[in-house]
Amino acid sequence: MAVHETTNAPGTGAARTPNRGLRWLRRNIVAMAGLATLGYLILPNIVVMVFSFNKPNGRFNYQWQRFSTDAWSDPCGVADLCGSLGLSLQLALWATIGATVLGTMIAFALARYRFRARAGVNTLIFLPMAMPEVVMAASLATLFLNMGIQFGFWTILIAHIMFCLSFVVTAVKARVMSMDPRLEQAAQDLYASPVQTFLRVTLPIAAPGIAAGALLSFALSFDDFIITNFNAGSTVTFPMFVWGSAQRGTPVQINVIGTAMFLVAVLCVLAGQLAGNRRKRSKRS
Repeated sequence: MAVHETTNAPGTGAARTPNRGLRWLRRNIVAMAGLATLGYLILPNIVVMVFSFNKPNGRFNYQWQRFSTDAWSDPCGVADLCGSLGLSLQLALWATIGATVLGTMIAFALARYRFRARAGVNTLIFLPMAMPEVVMAASLATLFLNMGIQFGFWTILIAHIMFCLSFVVTAVKARVMSMDPRLEQAAQDLYASPVQTFLRVTLPIAAPGIAAGALLSFALSFDDFIITNFNAGSTVTFPMFVWGSAQRGTPVQINVIGTAMFLVAVLCVLAGQLAGNRRKRSKRS
């Protein structure tokens, strides 16, 4: 009876496991890095959400004491909290409208037309994003003081529109420059007027860039503190209220408002994703 001896090459079994692990790591390293980055970004929001159910013993909501829903049942229990929140939402809304309208027109002018001051306008549009925010805030405050304008709602609104304008122009301009001009030419060949071409072809294609600029403008205006602090006078917005509250105590209601804003933003993103998926399915079918 013949006995066949099988011998493994030295190191074969030991080498397979590390190689298999390296291959798995290479395949999933991008996903792992993405999940780690996402966790790093979401962790502060989770902490805010958890501490919105806290009932601190003192004025500062920095240590977990015991679970409570009192702050959720009365989010406006702190004086001037909801008033400052409403003011910030109102400012963000009007600043978004003003910056989106002006920024869209500027973006179309820079992307579609050639004129002498085009390079200078591009540079001026980029400056608010490049320079420190405190420099722009101090410059606007000096301008308003020299013009004798009283600080308040309108000075904040003007400052926010000027600050958000650059971001809207950048987003819309990138979208307009990527558009295929043959689509508009085809509409004109089909006897569409310039207004019809703009409303039915150009505007729908540019809409994602306009929407991105508007959302970015709203977010920047709502949570801005530096520019607002220099040009607000006695007006108190929500970021200024949070900063002032942190000096003498942090009410739990601030965490409630922050959690609500975070959840609304997440729901808006999910709704947009679902709407996009439905459009793709309808086009395929």
